[in-house]
Amino acid sequence: MTNYPVGDFLIKIKNAALAKRKEVTVPYSKLVHSISEVLKKEMYLSEIKKVENDLVVKVAYFKKEPAILQLRLVSKPGKRVYAGCDELRDHKGPSFFLVSTPQGVMTSKEAVKKNIGGEIIAEIH
Repeated sequence: MTNYPVGDFLIKIKNAALAKRKEVTVPYSKLVHSISEVLKKEMYLSEIKKVENDLVVKVAYFKKEPAILQLRLVSKPGKRVYAGCDELRDHKGPSFFLVSTPQGVMTSKEAVKKNIGGEIIAEIH
């Protein structure tokens, strides 16, 4: 049992990608599942399966390189970071944020389109 299952999940994915592993198994939770769905839609994960009380995800690879290499946790248990739509819109560059909004977990691009803000979970390059 961890204090921050979301952070644990994202770091496990990053470490698996750096170690060229294909699968990661983490304890199931609704938030972790919704984050994995967003990552699958963005093509960083190739497959998601719920097996009993665990979630098994497969890291996506392109030309034998993992799709996700750089990931940085923004919100942590001791310091939550929130941003409004304007602050998300001002973010420039190739990276995007995973944002937990009242309408569910989505990318910062989707949150800007829907004109909503929320808690920034992580930044993905």
